[in-house]
Amino acid sequence: MHSPIYRAVASQIADRIASGTWPAGTVLPAETALAQEFRVSVGTVRRALGELTAEGSLVRRRKTGTVVTGRSPKHNLRFYFHYFRLHKRTGEMQNSIPRILAVTRRTATSHEAQTLGIGAEEDVVHIHRVREVEGRPVMHEEVVIPAVLIPDFSLEKEKIPERLYPMFWHRYGIKISAIREMIEAELATEQDCRFLDLSAPAAVLVINEVAYDEQARPILMNSHRATTANDVYINEIQ
Repeated sequence: MHSPIYRAVASQIADRIASGTWPAGTVLPAETALAQEFRVSVGTVRRALGELTAEGSLVRRRKTGTVVTGRSPKHNLRFYFHYFRLHKRTGEMQNSIPRILAVTRRTATSHEAQTLGIGAEEDVVHIHRVREVEGRPVMHEEVVIPAVLIPDFSLEKEKIPERLYPMFWHRYGIKISAIREMIEAELATEQDCRFLDLSAPAAVLVINEVAYDEQARPILMNSHRATTANDVYINEIQ
């Protein structure tokens, strides 16, 4: 099952907005020009633009055209998928660059099997990566996915997509509809200090999340461990 084409187009446009390629106030090219660029029909482009307009990223102006609003769609899952949640202390969003440390396929632990609703002997794909902002490490995370859901997933570091959640929809047709988070503070471990350039004793923010599909089936578990010495965690979803 593949994602509808218009969603793929909307995702690419959202990426350009998020990266600053199309900043606030940018007037988007005409629908015909976008259709030629993305090699899709004008109707597909119109539907993609309609979705982004409905969530507030774009606005249609009669005489001007389609304009980037500069308003972040914080209250939906697309925002969760596309934007890094550690913001500057002023509230400004910032981009993170993930650096893959390891990718392995192994047997699930008992905790992973129970959380993901899979058999004790089933395999999972485990991804460990560090996120950097302006060259400084701010978070490291361990992602665990049932291998049966991503049978052709590459274990090569350079082939791991930057955004894992959209991958489920675009590549496997799995729509994530809910995310449950548990947040707490802990003392940094030796591993935290090593990956986040911390000196003990130090505190880290721990975010353990589980993502679910439309049938409330657990799809992925992710453990984030972050330093908030210079940043603040902001997450608004409905």
